[in-house]
Amino acid sequence: MKISSAEFVISNSEVSKCPAERIPEYAFIGRSNVGKSSLINMLTGRKSLAKTSATPGKTQLINHFKINNNWFLVDLPGYGYARVSKKTKQKFQKFITNYFEQREQLICAFVLVDIRHDAQKIDLEFINYLGETEVPFCIVFTKADKIGSSKVEQHIKAYQDSLYANNWEEMPPYFVTSSSKGIGKDEVLEYIDAINQDIFKNQEGF
Repeated sequence: MKISSAEFVISNSEVSKCPAERIPEYAFIGRSNVGKSSLINMLTGRKSLAKTSATPGKTQLINHFKINNNWFLVDLPGYGYARVSKKTKQKFQKFITNYFEQREQLICAFVLVDIRHDAQKIDLEFINYLGETEVPFCIVFTKADKIGSSKVEQHIKAYQDSLYANNWEEMPPYFVTSSSKGIGKDEVLEYIDAINQDIFKNQEGF
């Protein structure tokens, strides 16, 4: 899929105020400072569509971007480690869970995980939450250029083993990416495009 247009539509903290259009929606979420904004900019081919920052927790709202006029890319606040007050963080978590549990247009969530580190408890907890609530999702391993290929495989296996230990029958779909090197861009976009084509062929079900 080639992205020909990417337009910011709205930011808000209430699911009820998200766009009413019945078009497919793909949400991107991850731990603070996981490289989410950089990944979104890489996927869309725009240098500053999503604002990047050295300060963790910069994204604090549900941000909708309309892509190719027929689907939404949603940039969600990071979970954990954000430099915000406990009260504010609880508010973030509430509208994040409201989004996942109430947003009917959501087709798939992309959970970003920093491949440089061993399986992190907070990432596994969020992945298990999505599994329990039956939200379709993929894992996107970021910053793959920062470590060797053998380490990449080792860390992916660590996540796989952790999920199996928690009664997962199989590893969710996953992608290995690097925003600075453009790794994984085509694979992620092709995955979204394949789902969209199925949806547009069977509009009755959406």
